[in-house]
Amino acid sequence: MVNRALPEPPGLVAPGATEADVVTAVVTYNSADTIEAFLTALGPALAGVGSCLVVCVDNASSDGTPELIRTLAPWVVLREPGRNLGYAAGINLALEGTLSRRGVYVLNPDAIPSVGSVRLLADAAARDPSLGIAVPRVVDRAGRLKFSLRREPTVLRALGEAVLGGHRAARFPALGDQIRDPSHYVDGATADWATGAALFITTEAVRRVGAWDESFFLYSEETDYALRVRDAGLGLRFVAGAEVAHPGGQMEQSPWLWSLVAVNRTRLYRKRHGRVRGAFFWLVVFFNEVARAAMGRPTHRAAVKALLVGPDRRRG
Repeated sequence: MVNRALPEPPGLVAPGATEADVVTAVVTYNSADTIEAFLTALGPALAGVGSCLVVCVDNASSDGTPELIRTLAPWVVLREPGRNLGYAAGINLALEGTLSRRGVYVLNPDAIPSVGSVRLLADAAARDPSLGIAVPRVVDRAGRLKFSLRREPTVLRALGEAVLGGHRAARFPALGDQIRDPSHYVDGATADWATGAALFITTEAVRRVGAWDESFFLYSEETDYALRVRDAGLGLRFVAGAEVAHPGGQMEQSPWLWSLVAVNRTRLYRKRHGRVRGAFFWLVVFFNEVARAAMGRPTHRAAVKALLVGPDRRRG
């Protein structure tokens, strides 16, 4: 039973303030099992950034997440829309009416940022005005590197994944979107996009790109945003000294989540490349899911159905 509040992050702005050097945005949904560890780590992670503001949007949790946040961290600005907006819309609501001087740190509520890691990301961005996004080293619970950097989706890469499988296709840059070479994960490494568990987005990138695309309820929204940052002339860089522990892996176990991944991959490609090229991409993804569904995998069966009729937006 939680009965005391956690210490405030150093540099926390006064109640009611909407401007800070760094604004941290987090979107929760039934996150009661992870939010205490997240908030406990967040304060030390923000050390040295200057002033900070932490904003959480709760997407209608039914497990007491908002009450837990109010008890643990009364210093969090908690916004409750009363319904599940989705992830991108939740981020937009978190950032609405706020101003960050150095940047915005978007974090998943099951991520555990290391001490001082936000300052390392913010400093890396400040040293290079061509940078739009700085991302940390992501590790699993055992501290092993997770391959969080990605290449832009293409028809050939979707085909490579369909024929070879994601891990084997990743050995060939033209055929896989994952960057799975450990030697690439050094300070200053670049990528087209990165998984969205932890993204430090500069103030200039926010100014140029604007809001997240709320049509992506969940998944592909971070791909879309990172590629839009690149389109705006700003880069993405890996900061090896900053670390975030993130378990992940839920989508591989959930038919509902996997179906969202499949559908939103095709929607993103169509958004960027038009209906004709988007149709080719959809066909490759569809037959990939059909082939794996034929092996009896329920996640892929759900994806086949969703690609044909659209995903169920209700939480699975």
